[in-house]
Amino acid sequence: MTTSLKIDFVSDVSCPWCAVGLGALEEALGKLRGEVSAELHFQPFELNPKMGAEGQDIGEHLTQKYGSTAEQQVQIRETIRARGAEVGFEFNRNGRGRIWNTFDAHRLLHWAELEGAPGQQHALKKALLAACHTRSEAMGDHGVLLGCVREVGLDEARAGAILANDEFAQAVREREGFYTSVGIHSVPAVIVNDRHLISGGQPAAVFEQALRQIASEMA
Repeated sequence: MTTSLKIDFVSDVSCPWCAVGLGALEEALGKLRGEVSAELHFQPFELNPKMGAEGQDIGEHLTQKYGSTAEQQVQIRETIRARGAEVGFEFNRNGRGRIWNTFDAHRLLHWAELEGAPGQQHALKKALLAACHTRSEAMGDHGVLLGCVREVGLDEARAGAILANDEFAQAVREREGFYTSVGIHSVPAVIVNDRHLISGGQPAAVFEQALRQIASEMA
């Protein structure tokens, strides 16, 4: 018998560990096919909610926020790149670029969940992660966001209208506020059935074990 799970994947488009974590979660669910089915919902979290429209150099940002040196950043990037490769996600080898405000991306993800076909929010999330981390595109650029919308077959005109105003802004802020209010302060955070929390970009084996145990307890 297949056990159905509700999974809320709380994350930010600009978070590289979120790309790793999603790939690992997908791999784990693939291995559990026939045992576990999952209804995935992508929930908003902004690592840098006050980031300006012009963005910030990524090296400068990491030094300012975490106090890391250029050498440490190179080492961390290599670790993340290797973990991404394990789950089939390619990171830009350049390692430079900018951090951008991602609020508009979250508004589109919220819209995709409400008005898109099944699976389109998931597809948009993956397209946005690839634009950000594989191609190092400007995630505050509406042209980039609309390109991701077009890539996954969502209504580009509707998305453009959303970006032209503040539609879904309040709903996204309310969701962000909810997750921080219940103790989510780092991402990715994987919440299963509104009860079980799996924190961080865990390896696929960790997700597989945790999901199998939750499904077993439900049975």
